[in-house]
Amino acid sequence: DEQAGIALAHQRLAILDLSIHGAQPMESAVGRFVISYNGEIYNHTELKKRVEAARSISWRGHSDTEILLAAIESFGLEKTLELANGMFAFALWDRESRILTLARDRMGEKPLYVGWIGAAIAFCSEPIAFHSLPGWTGEIDHQALGYLLRYGFIPAPLSIYNNIYKLPPAHFIQLSSKDCASNFSPKAFTDRCRCYWDFPRIVADAAGKKTNYEEADAVAVLDDLLGENIRLRMIADVPLGSLLSGGIDSSLVTALMQANSSRPVKTFTIGFDEPAFDEAKYANPVAAHLGCIEGSGIHG
Repeated sequence: DEQAGIALAHQRLAILDLSIHGAQPMESAVGRFVISYNGEIYNHTELKKRVEAARSISWRGHSDTEILLAAIESFGLEKTLELANGMFAFALWDRESRILTLARDRMGEKPLYVGWIGAAIAFCSEPIAFHSLPGWTGEIDHQALGYLLRYGFIPAPLSIYNNIYKLPPAHFIQLSSKDCASNFSPKAFTDRCRCYWDFPRIVADAAGKKTNYEEADAVAVLDDLLGENIRLRMIADVPLGSLLSGGIDSSLVTALMQANSSRPVKTFTIGFDEPAFDEAKYANPVAAHLGCIEGSGIHG
């Protein structure tokens, strides 16, 4: 949007709809919204049905990106964020209001950085992308460095760089051209961020509800939930595999993948010459037991 002074760029790893209809940045059907989006909406099929029930729409392709845009156009941003089950970080430009929205998934699986470089606001998935921008200085935030040395990580909203912030999980922020005029302090940035899903509250609400499940019933419910979540994550237009270490977590995920697949799942394992670090000896028997395709090892 040259008149507004904004540009979106995207380098895509295509999982759903490999055609030109899944390319980004993508315009919404009526042209009001443009999105650059990293991630996947796992319940995009359900979201598509909701959109179709709400209005008549002619789909260009079958990407979750197009469905996400259509949902925002149909239900608004906050309602769509409440409905979306996935991992994502996206930038949404509203040509009508000239507002840029940056949003991040509930658990923060996909990163999103935003900050002030010269007289411009910039955002990206990885800080290294900032290095190519005019006016980039890369000044280290010494407070953030202190946190890194003390705790082993940098808490949001800080990043390792001055004036560059991490959007917290389950939050979105809306910015306009007037926000380019001055840098935000960490507090001002946090105050502008809006939370759409509160993890501590969800946990507290669940803890207050008594259940009368017998152990076998609880196991069955958990099995159904895990199976459904794995099935949703296996929807793709490209081959999928499993990183199998032979531990409980990866073995369970691989078992559920195999249970939801009509063909043997391809497994990948990291092997080392040092026996103490070698996972292949645990992963290979699991893969053999499940009937997976072995031999896709990564040797270090």
